[in-house]
Amino acid sequence: MNTLSTSLSPDLVQRLRQAGYKITPPRLAVLEIILRDGQHQNPSEILRQAQAIHPNTGRATVYRTLELLTQLGIVRPIYVGENGPTYIRAEGGHHHLVCAQCGKIVDFDQCGADSLARELEARFGFHIRSHLLEFYGLCAECYTGA
Repeated sequence: MNTLSTSLSPDLVQRLRQAGYKITPPRLAVLEIILRDGQHQNPSEILRQAQAIHPNTGRATVYRTLELLTQLGIVRPIYVGENGPTYIRAEGGHHHLVCAQCGKIVDFDQCGADSLARELEARFGFHIRSHLLEFYGLCAECYTGA
């Protein structure tokens, strides 16, 4: 059995406690998986990895923990394609190119929305913590085959 890393933010653990939730090893394993990888992960992938950290982690625990972490604004589901949600950290920006034909998803880092976010904050007095930017079209393979 792997052990939990010490990289979990004490602030996140405190947010769980303040919301009245117990800090259990399976719950911490789910949180660590999402925060550690920063990749899109579906509940089955999260379950498999969480069980490597804490073998007694069950499917229901993963789903309940994902719902809780979503309600607390720690993670967010991403609905792209037909395979159900994947989960990512809620903070910061997340950017996709999505092929409307084959469903391929490409993550990219460069984003012009940061300057737009600053402008919107100043204009509306709104504090922006994160954003999601998606472009839909055809990937190179589908475009040349069309």
